[in-house]
Amino acid sequence: MKAVIYARYSSDSQREESIEGQIRECTAFAEKNGITVLRHYIDRAFSAKTDNRPEFQNMIKDSGKKLFDMIIVWKLDRFARNRYDSARYKAALKKNGVKVVSATEVISEGAEGIILESVLEGYAEYYSADLSEKVIRGMTDNALKCKYNGGTLPIGYLIDDEQFFQIDPLTAPFVLDAFKRYDEGATMTQIRDRLNEQGMRNTRGQRMTYNSVQHLLKNRRYMGEYAYRDIVVPDGIPAIVPKDLFERVQEKLAKNKKAPARHKAEDDYLLTTKLFCGYCGAYLCGESGTSHTGNVHRYYKCVSVKKKRAECRKRPVKKELIEDLVVSETMKMVLDDAAIEAIVSMLMDLQDRENVNLPLYEQQLRETNTAIQNLLNAIQQGILTKSTKGRLEELEANKEELETRIACEKLAKPKVSAEFMTFWLHRFRKLDVRQKSHRKMLIDTFVNAIFLYDDKTVITFNYKDGTSTITFDNLNTALAEQNTGSDLDCSGAPKTGFFQPGSFFAQNAKNPVFIRLF
Repeated sequence: MKAVIYARYSSDSQREESIEGQIRECTAFAEKNGITVLRHYIDRAFSAKTDNRPEFQNMIKDSGKKLFDMIIVWKLDRFARNRYDSARYKAALKKNGVKVVSATEVISEGAEGIILESVLEGYAEYYSADLSEKVIRGMTDNALKCKYNGGTLPIGYLIDDEQFFQIDPLTAPFVLDAFKRYDEGATMTQIRDRLNEQGMRNTRGQRMTYNSVQHLLKNRRYMGEYAYRDIVVPDGIPAIVPKDLFERVQEKLAKNKKAPARHKAEDDYLLTTKLFCGYCGAYLCGESGTSHTGNVHRYYKCVSVKKKRAECRKRPVKKELIEDLVVSETMKMVLDDAAIEAIVSMLMDLQDRENVNLPLYEQQLRETNTAIQNLLNAIQQGILTKSTKGRLEELEANKEELETRIACEKLAKPKVSAEFMTFWLHRFRKLDVRQKSHRKMLIDTFVNAIFLYDDKTVITFNYKDGTSTITFDNLNTALAEQNTGSDLDCSGAPKTGFFQPGSFFAQNAKNPVFIRLF
């Protein structure tokens, strides 16, 4: 039999050794019973009270491929601690010919085994619910005493031996200084830069970011307020920031949120990291300015021009103009059936080229099956020698090994059908390009890079996730040699009519792209 192993632990308080122990006992169970293990599915820090577990869902989905017959778990509570989920997913697995087996709980196949399994699942659900109640009860008791209940500790505080909050004399002054500076008119960016210069780190031990400063300025604990679930205790912990200062900062935060925020404007530039200067190859970054009428104007500007690193004649371009142009051209490609067909064809070819082992194993399996059939035909015709039995056993063993390898390859690198690829790509046709989130999704998925000149724009489109951005040098080579051929294998328009006049296809092993000039 072929099987997979599912392992899980619930919270960050448990360690990787928990997974290792489960895998070790499940593997020993498989070896003892002559079961071949194809792969492991592991969920870390996910509770079994819910089915919202990534690897669990992948395992259920993979069971439909009929590549394995069994799921081995250390105990049944690793699979689920909810009787409804357990019954539902076991029924789905049963339809796929897969059963769930515990490596440490002996459950017979008869009627009594069904009762025992139900009892174990019921106990797991009871244990989970009871434990949850006890944890909440204990944390509520802690909250009533204003004790630390776990989680991320704010900058500026320490926890003493009795689990009470205490002010950290080293970092608290930086917190108070941040509040004072924002109250005096400093921006969050300025506060962030100052904190980083002073060597401050956020709660994850990394450099301070804009979001870190924003979260710090909104944290009500700094004025002494303790909160847990529905329990709120004013002055429950030592205050770092006076209440009047804290409230003034909150008023300014609310006021600045309604104003045209500089940081928010930065987030609106959809072509950041994808837009390049056609003359010098540098990034074009977003900038904004306010006219004498009070209107905010946004545009992209070449970094070389902005920082005066080199002479570049590229003029700034209006943000709305270039973004609308790119979105429009991308939607034209998405709405073109010939384009979608070509992309799917490329993806299928790429998928076949990436998985070199599977075709080889399948060919070897076909040859082995032919050899077995030939040997059986010879036996039926009375041709039998001393080596016949040994040869047949050798071929049968080789067949089983190849079937296992094929199953492992299909689980590790599942092959996506052309129909599913087409369906997935067609979903982009329903996007509302007036919505920022939809525009961003379209650009992030299909646009590889844009090279901007004063008189033309060059867009390179992805057809493979993770394709590297086309470099400026590669682009110049492709543009210069598109009629004579080059290392990028520039070709004319295919017979399908996918590429329109003024366009060409540039391809190499790593960066296959469609380039459109307009």
